[in-house]
Amino acid sequence: MEKNGLDASTRSFVPDNLIRTLAIILVILLHAANTTLKASSVPESYWWTAVVYKSLALPCVPLFVMLSGALLLKRTKLDEPIRVFLKKRVSRLGLPIVFWSAVYLAWAFFVSQTPVTWENVERGILYSLFGGAYYHFWFIYLIVGIYLITPILRVIIAHGNMRVIRYLCLLWFVSVAVVPLIELATGHTLNPLAFVISGWEGYFIFGSYLKRVKVQSSILYGLLILGFVWTIFGTWLMNYPLSAMQRNNFFFDYLTANVIISSIALFLILLKFHRDWPGGNHAIASRIVQAISRNTLPIFLFHVIILESFERGFFGFTLSFTTLHPIIEIPLITVLTLFITLGLVLLMRKVPLLNKMIG
Repeated sequence: MEKNGLDASTRSFVPDNLIRTLAIILVILLHAANTTLKASSVPESYWWTAVVYKSLALPCVPLFVMLSGALLLKRTKLDEPIRVFLKKRVSRLGLPIVFWSAVYLAWAFFVSQTPVTWENVERGILYSLFGGAYYHFWFIYLIVGIYLITPILRVIIAHGNMRVIRYLCLLWFVSVAVVPLIELATGHTLNPLAFVISGWEGYFIFGSYLKRVKVQSSILYGLLILGFVWTIFGTWLMNYPLSAMQRNNFFFDYLTANVIISSIALFLILLKFHRDWPGGNHAIASRIVQAISRNTLPIFLFHVIILESFERGFFGFTLSFTTLHPIIEIPLITVLTLFITLGLVLLMRKVPLLNKMIG
């Protein structure tokens, strides 16, 4: 959501803006589905409906990370001094992190109705600093980790040929996706020291690599469907018969083979869009996409408050699985949350001080 990767740019509609826009929509969809999935008591049909929606949404964060890799690991950026690179990131992320952490600290007190005492506030500040102000703030730490390793990876990508980069991607995929599958099937655990590449850096490197790869659309759509069906069927196998006390979410992990395959396929599909949409209704859609794309960071940080406001009835009515079947409720609350959040962000943009603070 940073200007060269994890945030929006003012460049053409596609593919960067489209990837950011779809990714933030999928983030909201995933969080909307999670409300049903994490409920202690929910009808089985509701739970499986949420499984389907979450399976569709899982490429959300991988899309952001791969786009960042595609933009930040360009060979043309190799000569950028580390100090300059990090200073840019701090200037763009520092103030928004502080601002939104304070907002969510206040929100947590309001929602939980915890007494506002100095002891509670101090505890909340320390937790926000070390653990994240709210559950979705884990992504901020991921961004920081990606930025810290970017100068190193730039050198590797710039001086490594396609064969070396392909080997690096393959090594990562085997480490994070293949080995856990073998362990799941056999019950035998491989010593993790055998692999040193085992985190989100694989998606980041893949983003740079995939910009130079061409795959037939039919293959990509096949892989996308495969990853989607794999997630649902694998979850069904792990949770049949369904037990609220023993739900297994193995295939919901962002670093599983099924999610990696669907994320890569979707990323490559979106990269095939190279032109702005023409006039008429398409021009309106293009402006909406650009508006969302420019504001992915504040939308990401703000949307949980709007989502929870619907679920808790703070708008005067409750919108959740308790009032509407998830097959309608989840996409409805996703769309409403997106556009209400976007509208409020655009209003905040008109206030000079807030414009600098929201990201």
